Amino acid sequence: MRQRLEEALRRGRADYVEVRVEEVESTAVTFKGKEIDVLSASKVRGGIVRALAKGGWGMAVFNDLGELSEAVGRACEVARLVGKEDSKLAEVEPVEEEVRVEFRGRDFRGVALDEKVRVAREYNEIMLKHHPKIETTETRYGDSFRRIWYINSEGTYIEDERPDISIYLTAIARDGDNVQRVTRRAMSHGGFETVEGLQEKAEAAAERAVELLSAPPVKGGIYTVILNPRLAGVFAHEAFGHLSEADFVYENPRMKELLVLGRRFGVEDVSIVDDGTIPGLYGSIMYDDEGVSARRSYLLKEGVLVGRLHNRETSAKMGEPLTGNARAQGYSHEPIVRMTNTYIKPGDVSFEDMLSEMKLGVYAVDVVGGQTMMEMFTFSAGWGYMIRNGKVEELVRDVVLTGNLFETLKNIEAVGNDLKWDHGHCGKGAQGAPVSTGSPHIRIRNVVVGGRR
Repeated sequence: MRQRLEEALRRGRADYVEVRVEEVESTAVTFKGKEIDVLSASKVRGGIVRALAKGGWGMAVFNDLGELSEAVGRACEVARLVGKEDSKLAEVEPVEEEVRVEFRGRDFRGVALDEKVRVAREYNEIMLKHHPKIETTETRYGDSFRRIWYINSEGTYIEDERPDISIYLTAIARDGDNVQRVTRRAMSHGGFETVEGLQEKAEAAAERAVELLSAPPVKGGIYTVILNPRLAGVFAHEAFGHLSEADFVYENPRMKELLVLGRRFGVEDVSIVDDGTIPGLYGSIMYDDEGVSARRSYLLKEGVLVGRLHNRETSAKMGEPLTGNARAQGYSHEPIVRMTNTYIKPGDVSFEDMLSEMKLGVYAVDVVGGQTMMEMFTFSAGWGYMIRNGKVEELVRDVVLTGNLFETLKNIEAVGNDLKWDHGHCGKGAQGAPVSTGSPHIRIRNVVVGGRR
């Protein structure tokens, strides 16, 4: 493979050329209600060529290695046609490395498809049988094993293996017009053991969906709110992390003017970090999809904006350090700036101490969705509890948090000492990428909480 890639690169006429070839073996099983909705097993191979000439990018995708040389020529031709300025890429020392996976548990490629169906069916039936008010369910199992060959005209050559396995367990309960949906999930870059032994998760999803049917909606108002680690981690990722992705900042004059490094945006207790090097996390990578090694990057340090996430081009154009955050969903996609593992660093306040100082507030737990528009955000918590006189009291639903990111960062009163991680997929530019989010509990004053008045 390496020889073929090197021969094709030598034919490239551009300032810079790279090739990424992928072979992907995957299976998927989805139950909707009692029926199997998806059952598939596939193996595909393809690649993408990117060329840079006079500041212009050209790309060509291919599905047959016999088309490789032609694809290099097409990408270079397009780059030369659109290029009108100097090419700028941050300098990177060439590397040669083979990244191999060693499964500690069962390699899911060796697990028969009927066993994967059996495991998914078991969890699905647990949710369906939990209570008569469980109207339907959705259970989604998926695995993939990606082999990647990456080479560029600067001398980098990397072979990388990336396994991925996940399962989503969703219970949907109904009582008239009141519909409640709760999801539990598990995912990793490990083996089949990731999705085994999750009967309690399936039961918990169904139980909480039924409980929410009888929970009252939260009364809308302005509250002091405690976010649990999962919701706080998603808040850091969605509301702040995406604003720290340099391709967004570079292309947005208003954000470029607002998000100036060295400017204070939050209290001293708040630091936000992106780190793709943490072992065992879902967003961790050895190298990004431009052949740059993953690293740890402070975004917000003690309330001050100190960095952002880059690919090689944005790093060079903005004159800021390279971070190794160029990631692509697959061989048919160009790499774009993406987070890896983004988290709020823990402080020294216990959850019990956070509660003890509150007379009335809301404890917002988990997340079912959210939207961000520049610095404005809206998040729907999975559910919540009222806090009264320092104690967590009744369950409430329809907890929607809205506000301005920069005002909210200034209103953080306490940062917990109990960092926890959550894993999922992040969407951007019609691409998905595995990520992890992390945070301790955090307490924020003056949060607008939507609900019924």
